[in-house]
Amino acid sequence: MVTGASGSIGSEICRQLCKFSFKKLVLVDQSESGLFDLEYELKRNKQKHLLKVEVASIRDISRLKKIFASHRPDFVFHAAAYKHVPLMETFSSEAVLTNIFGTKAVADLAIAYKVKKFVMVSTDKAVNPTNVMGTTKRISEIYIQSLSDRQDSETEFITTRFGNVLGSAGSVVKTFEKQIKAGGPITITHPDITRYFMTIPEASKLVLEAGNIGESGDILLFDMGKPVKIMDLAKRMIQLAGLKPNDIAILQTGLRPGEKMYEELFKDSEEFAETYHPRILRAKKCASFNDEFGSLLLELQQAALMHNNEIIPFILRKMVPEFSSGSSLKIGTEILEQSKS
Repeated sequence: MVTGASGSIGSEICRQLCKFSFKKLVLVDQSESGLFDLEYELKRNKQKHLLKVEVASIRDISRLKKIFASHRPDFVFHAAAYKHVPLMETFSSEAVLTNIFGTKAVADLAIAYKVKKFVMVSTDKAVNPTNVMGTTKRISEIYIQSLSDRQDSETEFITTRFGNVLGSAGSVVKTFEKQIKAGGPITITHPDITRYFMTIPEASKLVLEAGNIGESGDILLFDMGKPVKIMDLAKRMIQLAGLKPNDIAILQTGLRPGEKMYEELFKDSEEFAETYHPRILRAKKCASFNDEFGSLLLELQQAALMHNNEIIPFILRKMVPEFSSGSSLKIGTEILEQSKS
């Protein structure tokens, strides 16, 4: 089973899985048009595998139960998530309900239906997060790691963490392509901003590799190479379009809400060990889930269900102390203090 199956990473995971032998591939996504296109593509390529399409939200537990009960998957690749940083700063309850509690629903059902391996796709934005999206992914990482300690679980839980993928929906490359085609200007948030990049096939292949070599409780980090300066990328794309640097204006717009200057692949407190794969490192497990964290998780769920976007950043900060977000966190703190007084 692949959740978020019609997304950039999810769909490529499905394409690569179709190179192997299996009984059935279950494609889960809430995007009916995306699923339609993916199913058509896979069948057009004369894949002889049994494909099952399931239009569903990972937030709908009753729907998910029916899917798990019907298909009884052995392996789950969980790629479904909201990933757009500035949008999730505004719609934080949506990020919480999907990225945290949607993930929790899929993972809990994986235990209930005795899935062999559950592999979650995380992000480098979960490391020392400065935005709501990254913090929700970090909380998901913590929860998924905690499930490896469950005595009633027969499922191995593995988390994969990597940076930006070239050509994905919302990718800066696609944005630059559209801006160049329109004659400019190209917009960048800051001249010194850098990002790690990897192609979609590369990232998806490593997710599958991680699912194979990972052990329960692992966070596996992908070698992303050297970070790329976005200004250099913009100039290079202008040249590749057959234009001169001065033909397209480059406009600096300032950092967006929750945006980092530099992304990090691991925290200073995390210790990594090598695996037999040259491009995958393993994080040593650290205990982060406790009674207080569990109580805050319930508090967070209630706030998200009420779509209380003002208080959510404050709860996130209590759950992930390294989370630092300027305006949204300040507003949440002020509201909480007002409610006490």
